[in-house]
Amino acid sequence: MPPQRQTKQLQAIRNAFKESRGPLSIDELHTLARDSIDSLGLRTVYRIVRRLQEEGEIASVQVPGKSDRYELASVASSHHHHFHCTACDRYFDIQGCPGGLEKLVPNGFTLEDHDLTLSGLCASCA
Repeated sequence: MPPQRQTKQLQAIRNAFKESRGPLSIDELHTLARDSIDSLGLRTVYRIVRRLQEEGEIASVQVPGKSDRYELASVASSHHHHFHCTACDRYFDIQGCPGGLEKLVPNGFTLEDHDLTLSGLCASCA
């Protein structure tokens, strides 16, 4: 795949990822990037996100029952968890891990991975 042209739309989306405090939905990306480029279309955001994902620059974060969110691959590569604000529906990165989850696993089972999402109200909504 040829390298992606450095467009102002691409740069606006990259900036949104760099400034985010957690994984972003397509709609959130669109809103944040439109602060820089008022005419940015939703289809363009989808196209750029797909391309950035194919190139390994971003990774998807699966959210049960909802559309995937996206974060920089550099963030996704380090073990972390998320906090979901139930009022504004935003997600935030949580650094660290509680550990000790092996004690929750039934006897004879082997824990290979885990994903933890805490829910509640963010500082802005609390």
